[in-house]
Amino acid sequence: MAENIKRGVVFEEIEEDYSGQRLDNFLMTRIKGVPRSLIYRIIRKGEVRVNKGRIKPDYRLCTGDLVRIPPVKVREEGEPVPVPQKMAQNIESAILYEDDVLMAINKPRGMAVHGGSGISLGLIEALRVVRPDCKRLELVHRLDRDTSGVILVAKKRSALTALHEMLRTKTGMNKRYLALVVGLWPKHIKEVKAPLLKSELKSGERIVRVSQEGKACHTRFSLERRFEGYTLMNAEPVTGRTHQIRVHCQFAGNAIVGDEKYASDNELKQSRAMGSKRMFLHAFSLSFKHPKTQEMMKIEAPLDSAFNDFIKVLTPVN
Repeated sequence: MAENIKRGVVFEEIEEDYSGQRLDNFLMTRIKGVPRSLIYRIIRKGEVRVNKGRIKPDYRLCTGDLVRIPPVKVREEGEPVPVPQKMAQNIESAILYEDDVLMAINKPRGMAVHGGSGISLGLIEALRVVRPDCKRLELVHRLDRDTSGVILVAKKRSALTALHEMLRTKTGMNKRYLALVVGLWPKHIKEVKAPLLKSELKSGERIVRVSQEGKACHTRFSLERRFEGYTLMNAEPVTGRTHQIRVHCQFAGNAIVGDEKYASDNELKQSRAMGSKRMFLHAFSLSFKHPKTQEMMKIEAPLDSAFNDFIKVLTPVN
């Protein structure tokens, strides 16, 4: 049952990793479950102090600052959702790389990256329970629930900020996906540049379509293998829009196999008849400059058995 819990006064000294962050954003990470309007209210009333003085929301924190965080009533929905043992084991076994500032995980198909929309427990929430010693775990980017593959999680704000900057400027990070599509992909289509518009249906479901009113969007494609009735494509998203690869494949005339949102009913029926048990989109490779060492990293995530087994039953063609 939900209850209001009043926090006591907390004094926190700012570590170097959080130097430069805005005060309001810092407080949002420290006082969970409250609206941003409440954060602004307690700052305006002087209940939040930095080095014993009143401060503005846009103040940039400095190393060594002492922040007073006042008691705040936080509405909590009971205890944290427990992580099933099998889920915890699956996450631990899916870790591809880990050091003191980040980790890379081969996210399983069907696992949401975060809770919400009827999902109480996603990858990031489960990780925070499984790894209680890592207090600042944050998703660097996202993958659709039905997309598998490599995803980065930052352990420190400095790593998160650096990796977000690579994504924002489209420099220093490269993502590659494998997509099995319906039909024979035309050899002359090596990229799709089509603006995408995101909207929400009355049911709350998100849908994306090509529209001149949408945001600019660019995906590069290259051929991996051809099969009778199917093509395995290598997709590189230059931009990072919601459902980008899925919609660009559909727009090119070759929807992703098993895509229940964008493939046609006949395409779905055909793939299910052949034993399809998933959407065949997998983030297989992620290259980036390590935010701490500046070393160029390349992390690859192997395909799961459902993807591999489906490909094995297809007939290759030249």
